[in-house]
Amino acid sequence: MSYRHNLQLTADKKLRHFLTIQGLPRAVLCEILDTAETFSHVGQQAVKKVPILRGKTIVNLFFETSTRTRTTFELAAKRLSADVLNLNIAASATSKGESLLDTLRNLEAMQSDMFVVRHAQSGAAHFIAKHAPKHISVINAGDGQHAHPTQAMLDMFTIRRHFSDFYPLKVAIVGDVLHSRVARSEIHALTTLGVNEVRVIGPKTLIPTGIDSLGVHVFHNMEEGLQDVDVVIILRLQKERMTGAFLPSEQEYFHSYGLTSEKLNYAKPTAIVMHPGPINRGVEIDSSVADGSQSVILEQVTNGIAVRMAVMSMAMGQYTAAGGAV
Repeated sequence: MSYRHNLQLTADKKLRHFLTIQGLPRAVLCEILDTAETFSHVGQQAVKKVPILRGKTIVNLFFETSTRTRTTFELAAKRLSADVLNLNIAASATSKGESLLDTLRNLEAMQSDMFVVRHAQSGAAHFIAKHAPKHISVINAGDGQHAHPTQAMLDMFTIRRHFSDFYPLKVAIVGDVLHSRVARSEIHALTTLGVNEVRVIGPKTLIPTGIDSLGVHVFHNMEEGLQDVDVVIILRLQKERMTGAFLPSEQEYFHSYGLTSEKLNYAKPTAIVMHPGPINRGVEIDSSVADGSQSVILEQVTNGIAVRMAVMSMAMGQYTAAGGAV
């Protein structure tokens, strides 16, 4: 905990890297949300840019395929006026036998300022941050089954825009918690921000053993778990990470744990429905709910740009919500 905490923060408790929410104080999370709020209007401007990171070079270092996360990071960096390099890992030197550290050293020699890293191995972003020189910041865009901190923070931003206060809220996280890096980051963010209750709902095969030690309540029945909640976060089935028979069938999973209008009625009438995407319609969520009035799924995508702008500008010491551009 202290290693991660110290690695991510400067001596004066400012963000240097953003690798995991675990170990970060509530004040830092609130600063990210407040800073994102100041950037939320940029997309509505005629010229969708601010000059905060002009002259900086950000490298999108994606060792794992992604569309939504990579493109929103790229858009966020460009709206901050940074230069962006998207590294094609499949055609890069790492696929020809060069070590990861050698690849990083070459990118450092090109005067890069930030690495945005997605990797199938848990801990990869921490490894890169540990070996990066002091002038380079590292943002974790998802590592294995470990963490996806910017996704969690854009979800917190979306929740805060619908409910001004976190404290009274009951939040349910539904589905494949076992394989989900998003779920872990969501739990750490929600508990740090002080929500009333965090629930996880899913079949026993998809709920990690001992997860209640994180301060969550476990349910295996949707109707019970959704009772009177304010926020429903649906997770994608991580089929690419399943190595055994975790489910009898997708049809049975949808019958028991797919979010339908009928199941959603157990939540509060004002409840919002979230999903980090991509959505598997008819497996995790019914189309009538995904496209319904309580869904904020597209809002999450929009909010992701502002939140990633906030994290990148803060990690490079160029912006705070209180002080504006440095």
